[in-house]
Order: sequence, then C-alpha cells, then structure tokens
Amino acid sequence: MGRSLRRIGLAALIVAIAIAATGILVRRHNEAAVKHWTVTQAVPVVSFVMPRPDGAASRLILPGDIQAWFEAPIYARVNGYLKKWYFDYGARVKAGQLLAEIDAPDLDASFVAAKAKLVSANAQVSVREAELQFAKTTYERWRNSPKGVVSVQETTSKKGDFDSATARLNAALADVNAAQGEVERLKALESFKSVVAPFDGVVTERNTDIGALINAGSGVGGGSGPVLFKVADVHEMRTFVQVPQRMSTDIREGLSADLHLPQFPDKSFEATVATTARAINQSARTLLVELHVGNPDGVLQPGSYTEVHFKLPPDPNVLSVPTSTLIFRSHGMEVAVIGADNRIELKKISIGRDLGSRVEVLNGLAPSDRVVISPPDSLAAGDLIRIAGEAP
Repeated sequence: MGRSLRRIGLAALIVAIAIAATGILVRRHNEAAVKHWTVTQAVPVVSFVMPRPDGAASRLILPGDIQAWFEAPIYARVNGYLKKWYFDYGARVKAGQLLAEIDAPDLDASFVAAKAKLVSANAQVSVREAELQFAKTTYERWRNSPKGVVSVQETTSKKGDFDSATARLNAALADVNAAQGEVERLKALESFKSVVAPFDGVVTERNTDIGALINAGSGVGGGSGPVLFKVADVHEMRTFVQVPQRMSTDIREGLSADLHLPQFPDKSFEATVATTARAINQSARTLLVELHVGNPDGVLQPGSYTEVHFKLPPDPNVLSVPTSTLIFRSHGMEVAVIGADNRIELKKISIGRDLGSRVEVLNGLAPSDRVVISPPDSLAAGDLIRIAGEAP
C-alpha cells in the first residue's frame, strides 16, 4: 500500500515537472516570436524605381509676343492740312497706294516763288552771255589790231572787261544752279503731299482726319509730327520669346515650336526658330529668340500674346525619376537609394526641367541606382529596409 502511494506521488511529480517545463518552453518560444515580429515590423517596407533616360521629346512652354513681319509708322513730311484719307483701320493696301493727301499752301507758294526765281536767274544768264560775247569780240578785235594802231593800255582795259564779263556770267550760272536746286527740293516736298503705303500690308492705325493740322515729323530727333498711319506686313509673323539662361542651350535654329493663342483654344500654329540674339540679357538673364510663322489667312494679329511650346529633342545623358521620389530637406534636394545590403543611402541631386509627373536629374544619380518611391519622413541614411514583395 505504501509503495503504491509513493509511485503515484512520483508519477504526479514527474507530470507536474513536465507540465512546468512545457509551459516555460512555450513562453520562451512565444517571447522569441513576438520579438522577431516586433523587429520585423520595425523595418520599413519600400518600393523602388530605376532612373531612366527620358526618351520622349519634352516641351518647354514660355510666353511670347507676336509681331508683324514689317510694321512702319507713317509720318507727314510737309506741314499743312489733311485734305483727304482713303483707307481706314484693317484695310489692305499695296505698296505705293495713296493713303491720304495733304493741302500745303505755304509749300505751294514757296514752290511757285522758287520757279519764278529760276526763270529770272536763267534770264540773267542770257544777259551775261550777251555781255560776255560783246566783251570777247571787242577784246579780240583790239588784240589783233596792227601794231601801233591800238595802245597797250587800251588792249589791257578790254581784256579786263572780258574777264569781268566772264566772272559775271559764272556768278549768274551759279545763281541758276542754286535756284534749280531749290526748285528740285520743293518739288520733292510737293510729292510728299501724297502719303503712300511703303509696302503691301494692312492699315493698323489711322490717327488723323480731314481738316486736321499736319506737322512734319518723324518721331525721332525732336520731330513733333504725329503718326498718321501704321501699316503692317502680316503675310508672315515674327514671334519673340525670352528664354531663361538655364534653358537656352537647347534652343537652336530650325527647332520647331507650337504657338497657342487664347483666341484659338482648339488650334495651334507651327513655328520655327529663325535666330537668337546669341547673347544673354544681363538684366533679365534671358536669351532673346525669334521664331517665324506663316500667316497666309491673316488670322494672326500683331501684338498678340502666345504660349510658345518648344519641342525639345531628348537628351540621352539626362536621367529622370518620378516626383514622388524627391526628399525636400533643409540641406537640399535628395533621393533615398537602396544599397547592396538593403541599407539606405541619401544622395544629393540637381534637378532640371519639370516634366509633370517626372523631373530631370542633371547629376547625382546613376542608371543602376534603386531609388525609393515615396520615402517615409523618418527615413535616414543607414536605415535597414525591406523591399516590398521580398520575404522578411
């Protein structure tokens, strides 16, 4: 009986020890699992993208101004009153076509007086020619007389009369030339009473009316006369754009661009870079670029604002990454790169053009870099990460 009790007690003790040992092992296993789970959950899970060359042609959009192929302000060259005008705003004119006529009574009176003075000067020349011919004949007769018939003093006197007549004739001829020059000058001014178009184009301004007092002027050098008309040649248009210095290296002659105007929301116009200033404006740090665009229908108007969409060729040496990879911090633009040991490296980069959902990276990255997408704000250099889809 006593042995049976001892055996039962020993068996119970063994069972208790086994239960206790099993509980301890289970608790230790659970603690290890929890610790492993905690450590695993503490490692950020990230996705990455590889930088790539932007093979598609990118667009550079800048504001521009459209100007006429030629545009000339028309000034009066004579004083007077506007007698009549023939073309108003928007009229199409041909080179040499009469735009307006000016009544210039002062000029007309001066022209008549100059012509009368020329007639008088010509008459005076006729008188002087007759005097010269008489003095010449007399001198030659006395000079060729037999020796002793005419004294030397008399011959010398007749020679002086001949020289004086010659001088008076030359003076009269000079007066004729001066009078003729004045007549020609006034005749040229008379032609300016007719205001004509300098080239084929469109009248864009008319700043005068019948009966208005007209003052001659050019608008420069102190000229006081106003602009009577403006004529623009619009068969082809010039577009001027100020390109920032940083972007100017991509702009070359022959580069294509599209013009987008507010009044034509569903239409664009093909333009071509014709030339550049080949110098950076020191005030604005921009390059002046001129583009040419055909205007056969005349729909493009001088002075219009336009958006110029340059079609830039792709640069195979420039990489691009999504904008979601950028890290904006106090010490500059960075991206997080996954190293070989799955630890983070922060690389400082320089960005170029904004391509929308992507940006150009000018330097700081290699094509083989694995760049983290949407990196957490707490991510720092040296942090261990886990790549999405990989086993812990």
